[in-house]
Amino acid sequence: MVAWIVASGTAPVPAHPATRPLPRTPLPSEGPCPVMSEASTPSATETSRLPLLIYVLAAGVFLMGTAEFIVAGILPEIATDLGVSVADAGLMITVFAVGMIVGTPLMAIATLKLQRRLALSLSLVVFAIGHLVVALASSFPLVLGMRFVTALATGAFWAVAAVVAAKAVGPRRSSRALGIVLGGGMLANVIGVPLGAFAGQSVGWRGPFWALAALALVAVVPILKQVPIESGNAPVPSVKAEIAGLRDLRIWLVLGGAAIVCGSSLAAYSFISPLLTENTGMAPSAVPLVLLAYGVGALIGSNLGGALGTHRPYGVLFTAAAATFLVLVGLALFSHSPTATVLLVFLLGLFGMSTNPILIGKAVGYADEAPTLASALSTSAFNVGTAVGSWIGGIALESALGATGPVVVGAAIAALYFLPLSALVVRDRRAARESVVDAPTGEPDTVEA
Repeated sequence: MVAWIVASGTAPVPAHPATRPLPRTPLPSEGPCPVMSEASTPSATETSRLPLLIYVLAAGVFLMGTAEFIVAGILPEIATDLGVSVADAGLMITVFAVGMIVGTPLMAIATLKLQRRLALSLSLVVFAIGHLVVALASSFPLVLGMRFVTALATGAFWAVAAVVAAKAVGPRRSSRALGIVLGGGMLANVIGVPLGAFAGQSVGWRGPFWALAALALVAVVPILKQVPIESGNAPVPSVKAEIAGLRDLRIWLVLGGAAIVCGSSLAAYSFISPLLTENTGMAPSAVPLVLLAYGVGALIGSNLGGALGTHRPYGVLFTAAAATFLVLVGLALFSHSPTATVLLVFLLGLFGMSTNPILIGKAVGYADEAPTLASALSTSAFNVGTAVGSWIGGIALESALGATGPVVVGAAIAALYFLPLSALVVRDRRAARESVVDAPTGEPDTVEA
């Protein structure tokens, strides 16, 4: 990720929200600044150390990320036990994504008037109950239903966690903090998904679901301890203000980019198991190790994207877009080579997941006065891509392309990524020019590409 597609010497564009300090004023959806001591003092905003809260939220996202994609490593085992095809078992990923698409904004609105610590805790409890039911169920429709319910809880947690993290550290470091929090989801691909796949192959696919339920209940305690209590005299959050905050077209361009990012990567990742066993010729026992390679790449990419995106967001976004497309094309061409496949899967995680913290940070920044719904819609957009990508990938899996089909679908989706990114650059530059003209002092703001 060293080649920047957008040169820094071009016309100015508005900085990523994390690169320009904003005055710490009460938000309409929050009222007076909540009791978040990490962000309320200059030292918390300017020093390099992030508060423990960020890592607690990352741990919660780790559980959610593991739950969403653990199915990818144990699809054959689930299909055999429940008496369905592997493609149908893949609907467990699609349904989960659909649940997050629908549920994330709805749950964000439904929990808007709750203390954010309570909203996060309730999400974990519902998450645990859903996984207990899946672990006990023998009916595939019931399993799909509980995956949908679990997705609602996951969506609520992700949306609220992103806002809490961004507000806890201030706008300068929001991209970095979101990189850490989202890195919990990437860490799930490094540890949670491969470990779950190994456990599912060893003790049965239900074992990982029991473990996720137990860990979610344990996670409630640190969430209650670390997430600050918001001020009791704050006005009631406004749903109208949240919706009004979505009028900026740039938010919708970001959401379009987010959907394409996940659609391209997850079309291939959702069916990585048949690709490895049929095309590459690997044994099923080797699948968790390849998932580990993807997870390591995703973890590195998420953290690098959050750090580098603070200063050069469009450089990271365009570079990652080009690299993801090329990696998927390479995977379609060289999936019969074990060495090439493992390397390309690692690179798919590295580049495919490096843009997420930047995109969420931009969405929250564009809707600065009403960030909760923007954050929720970002999560929904990622899962629109996941749902569409995994659905079309499942169709392609049963076509003449076979196990290569989902990868071809991913490459086709990745080619679309440049459309919203290019439009976003144009809109940002136009907004920058307008802000210069409207500035009372006549002095342009300092911005970075």
